[in-house]
Amino acid sequence: MSTIRAAMLLLVLPAALAAQSAPAPTVNPVLTAFQNRITALHRNLAAAFDSIPSSKYGFKPTPVQQTVGYVAQHLATDSYFFCSNFGASKPTIPADETATADTVKATWPKETLVAKMKASFAYCAGAFAQLDDAKLADAITVTFNGNSRPSTRANMVLGHALDLADHYSQVANYMRLNGLIPPTALPRPRQ
Repeated sequence: MSTIRAAMLLLVLPAALAAQSAPAPTVNPVLTAFQNRITALHRNLAAAFDSIPSSKYGFKPTPVQQTVGYVAQHLATDSYFFCSNFGASKPTIPADETATADTVKATWPKETLVAKMKASFAYCAGAFAQLDDAKLADAITVTFNGNSRPSTRANMVLGHALDLADHYSQVANYMRLNGLIPPTALPRPRQ
């Protein structure tokens, strides 16, 4: 009888221990996945723009590409656009940002551009509080350049993640062309 009990204990004990150490299920797994990815992209973009010298904000690899400064101001504008569609809360954007042409904003000092970009990222972080997985399917109307079209909140969240990833790749290449190492290429600190 003791051999049977020992065998049963050997079979049941690992399963019981595994059940105790399993993480609790995430309440909003889809939103959490998007939010984690977007938060990492915000962090990496902020680190990239912080590490690019002011003298390089006018750099663009070819005449038809965007400058570093243009990408920074564009990220702020796009972040407000996408994240303002996450829910009813809308951002308060300073008049100098809405009334100034993108090409002019692109020439603002590094400190101004980075501060405005980081402010838009902070707004987005707060905008996520308006969402949960069920609200991602909400039908919304998106207005861009005076044209309106139907969409969903999920499309805005996905669009934001893709836009950030696209521009991080762009800026990482600009950094490499200038002998700088992008944040995601730096050695990770040991745990």
